[in-house]
Amino acid sequence: MFESLSDRLNDIFTGLRSKGILTERDVDQAMREIRMSLLEADVNFKVVKEFVSRVRERSIGAEVLQSLSPGQQVVKIVHEELLQVLGEPARLDLSNTPPSIILLAGLQGSGKTTTAAKLALTLRKQGQHPLLAALDVYRPAAIDQLMSLGKQLNVPVYTEGTKADPVNVAANAVQEARKNAQTVVILDTAGRLSIDEQMMRELRDIEQRVKPHEVLLVADAMTGQDAVQTANAFHESVQLTGLILTKMDGDARGGAALSIRSVTGVPIKFLTTGEKTDALEPFHPDRLAQRILGMGDVLTLIEKAQENITEEEAKKLEKKMRSASFDLEDFLQQMGQVRKMGPLTQLVEMIPGMRNAMKQMGGMPDLDDKQVKHVEAIITSMTVQERRRPDIIDGSRRRRIARGSGTTVQEVNQLLNQFREAQKMMKQLTSGKMRIPKGLLGM
Repeated sequence: MFESLSDRLNDIFTGLRSKGILTERDVDQAMREIRMSLLEADVNFKVVKEFVSRVRERSIGAEVLQSLSPGQQVVKIVHEELLQVLGEPARLDLSNTPPSIILLAGLQGSGKTTTAAKLALTLRKQGQHPLLAALDVYRPAAIDQLMSLGKQLNVPVYTEGTKADPVNVAANAVQEARKNAQTVVILDTAGRLSIDEQMMRELRDIEQRVKPHEVLLVADAMTGQDAVQTANAFHESVQLTGLILTKMDGDARGGAALSIRSVTGVPIKFLTTGEKTDALEPFHPDRLAQRILGMGDVLTLIEKAQENITEEEAKKLEKKMRSASFDLEDFLQQMGQVRKMGPLTQLVEMIPGMRNAMKQMGGMPDLDDKQVKHVEAIITSMTVQERRRPDIIDGSRRRRIARGSGTTVQEVNQLLNQFREAQKMMKQLTSGKMRIPKGLLGM
């Protein structure tokens, strides 16, 4: 989402780092460019004004102008001020006496129902026993969708159909959770195409009846400043305790994420980064700030790896890498595990410095699932012996593999060449010539 903003800021900082001495004029020029970059990213103009003012004031101080590396000091200041804008990390406030009640609100199309299922899965991984409750009685499709998601995740769904009173459904769902020892109730309320008094009155009635521990607004990050205005309107009607920004994997400019906390005063608690039910991340302001500044996000990458790759698998793979016995069978297995972690383009961008490296090489590669399936088809068309000893694959074998996988000999050659390059890189990694953070070696 922040690709364009990250590229613009990186160009600005590269220019600053190239200067041995930083003058006030240099700072002013950089601040003008930062202001334009943020406005083009659809950040609220008041937030931009205050942000740039604070950065400029600190950047023309002695800590920068007299620094041995003034450009790096400015980057450090921008990072710290981004953290100020994004706010403190916030976690769910769950009750000590279950069930905890979480009320989800939002407009139609914001991804509320899918987010309810994602939140249920996240809480179950934390040892909770969630119950989903379908309160959108005006849209049968919404109830059907929640029922389908609940069945897919093996999470129970409480519903009374389309003729029930949503306030009564909410109260009955809480009673159902108590009866069945469920620890969390997630209320998926009705949305509208736009904010109206009927929706707000219904939310207030539900809030007064069940006294939720959390009232979370699900806001579509791709709607830009509309998301900020929506959050303000909801917060004025019901006391929001947190925000969930959806579609953070989209191609919008990302201004909502940088504005919504400052404008509303409501903390962001989660981000959704894909359509899959496990694509919900706790909001870490420091990690988002690092992504915006092109610094990568190693911690999130390691967490994703640990969720999808067991310690035993990682140790086994590390042993193969150190002994240079990593083969195409291992490569096929690793591709499957990495695909579970999310879209490949997102994973690559989490590696520090990778964006700049790819930019110098002509841009980010088109890493999509179709290409991965293409590679899988080629490898699965090989015999076990060929996967374990790629060096025996001669011309006739390559032609047979190409026919079996529906590809060309050139594509088979390309894969084998890339695999040889990957083997060389792994030898360098394990010999100490290249360094990667501990915890990522299993990737």
